[in-house]
Amino acid sequence: MKKIILFDTTLRDGAQRENISFSLEDKLKIAKLLADFGIDYIEAGWPGSNPKDALFFAQVKKDKQLRNKIVAFCSTRRKNIRAENDANLLAILKSGVKTATMVGKTSVTQVEKVLKTTKAENLKMIADSVSFLTKKGIKVIFDAEHFFDGFKENKRYALTCLKTASKTGAINLSLCDTNGGSLPLEIGKIVKSIKNRLKTPLGIHTHNDSGLAVANTLVGVENGAILVQGTINGYGERTGNADLTTIIPNLQLKMNCRCIPKKKLIQLTKLSKTITEIANETPKNDQPFVGKSAFTHKGGIHASAIGRLKTAYEHVDPKLIGNKTRVLISELAGRANLQAKFKEWNISNVKEELILDLLNKIKNLEQQGYSFEGAEASLKLLYHKLKKTYQPKFIPLSYELKMNKKHSQLAKAEAKITIIVNGKKIIQTAQGNGPVNALDTALRKAVIPFYQYLKNVELIDYKVRIPNEHAGTAAFTRVLITSKNHKSYWTTVGVSTNIIEASWQALIDSLEYALL
Repeated sequence: MKKIILFDTTLRDGAQRENISFSLEDKLKIAKLLADFGIDYIEAGWPGSNPKDALFFAQVKKDKQLRNKIVAFCSTRRKNIRAENDANLLAILKSGVKTATMVGKTSVTQVEKVLKTTKAENLKMIADSVSFLTKKGIKVIFDAEHFFDGFKENKRYALTCLKTASKTGAINLSLCDTNGGSLPLEIGKIVKSIKNRLKTPLGIHTHNDSGLAVANTLVGVENGAILVQGTINGYGERTGNADLTTIIPNLQLKMNCRCIPKKKLIQLTKLSKTITEIANETPKNDQPFVGKSAFTHKGGIHASAIGRLKTAYEHVDPKLIGNKTRVLISELAGRANLQAKFKEWNISNVKEELILDLLNKIKNLEQQGYSFEGAEASLKLLYHKLKKTYQPKFIPLSYELKMNKKHSQLAKAEAKITIIVNGKKIIQTAQGNGPVNALDTALRKAVIPFYQYLKNVELIDYKVRIPNEHAGTAAFTRVLITSKNHKSYWTTVGVSTNIIEASWQALIDSLEYALL
């Protein structure tokens, strides 16, 4: 198997994504996650650019696991000065890293229009900078910035830049599609052409501006690159970098390449989710391999097929990357969807009559605006309610709401609810910072004395959707409520033309499911 070196730049390039800002603690957490996962190089930032990065590198010096993997980022020296006088290069020495990534221009246009210098001076900048760090015992990975654009405009000069970095000690020449505008056919031809002219190993660093970063990376590997640069979840400036969570399984499962230990690959989905949480980003359900929907089946024909043959609609076994097969229940569902869901719930021997009743009920409710795809707890309750053996733990009778708003003060809500628990009629009131909060508080006050277990239940998310938005103020409102206890999470749904009624339904389902 061909060994591929993984180079992660989530903490540097990934942090340039809009709305992402990693704290020092975040960076240390992510670095340790990546090291545990088996990433070879972890690029962590510019040591001399800001106090946070300087502190990070100081912390890494004390960590045996990290200090061999952490890479510092820098650029070639500034024009017309000596390398030993360049503040950024001196910061690399101070950081204590063993490896540095050095970005250098390889496009004539970039050299003359952006750096405002000559081609000859740029070559000196590359040579002086690589040589300076190499002689100090630091390994240099040369990032050939704008390489593919530069190669297309002036092949000889772009190649000369690479040869200069190679001759002065660079251990890898990473070819960068910095603007993300190249096509796979171009990448493949150019990488193959370069590989035949240089002995120094090649790397590939692509951006996703054309939606081709992963494809361009794989083509780069196919044609000779042995080091792959990217970020977890594809985070990065503009439209992002090449997504390592897609690249790694493609290389390892489909291209006969060795990236990380096989036993580590199963942690890929968890790694993606954990870094998503640290970055405070919303997970992309449709993300290949690691997304929640990557191996999810909604259509009845699909669900039926994978029940007979897993590979019918799944290109790899989701377990290999720590993901799982999911079957959704909706108006598109058939018997196979429900049978798969029963198996997931460890429910067996369900009568055919009950399956048909449940299917009809689902289709009718979804016609009214319900959606059980993201509200599995309500679906499970619906199943149990259709069984004659099911008895609810409490029966809601009524609720009343009052809103009180004084000038320049926040509006306050007061709820009064009436329910029956164990044959007893319970009336309870509560105040809240809004009507749903007041209802939730009153309902808990009424039920918890009978079921202490509900003390552990916490409402953590509340979403409102308008399924038929063109109906204006007469539209149905769908409310999704996510709750949790110390073990798990679950989501329930309520639908009504009245948002309060929809919320009440979802709140009741939430506590009822917890008791179920």
